[in-house]
Amino acid sequence: QVQLVESGGGLVQAGGSLRLSCVASENVFLVNFMAWYRQSPGKERELVAEIRSSGAINYMDSVKGRFTISRDRVKKNTAYLQMDSLRPEDTAVYYCNAEVRATGVYGWDVFWGPGTQVTVSS
Repeated sequence: QVQLVESGGGLVQAGGSLRLSCVASENVFLVNFMAWYRQSPGKERELVAEIRSSGAINYMDSVKGRFTISRDRVKKNTAYLQMDSLRPEDTAVYYCNAEVRATGVYGWDVFWGPGTQVTVSS
């Protein structure tokens, strides 16, 4: 079973920065894409940013120019979300999401991390 583990969440003042990390377990053989979603109370989970194996990157409109998604050049199973100029409306639980092929498995599967809380105070 593939596991994704997020870290880096916390409490920050508006205008501050946080860097989230997502590490996939070592039994991942290939990664098709890694992405960050977020969900705040009473709202649906929404895609924040994704990065594909081709290098293509997409962001939701409200974070463009403030957030940067990347993958570790050495640790291919690790993705980051650098969040700058944070706003109170960025407060949410942030989830890592990835489509991967596990070692010894033929097909692709999508996995989710348990989430990490990001709280931005005004």
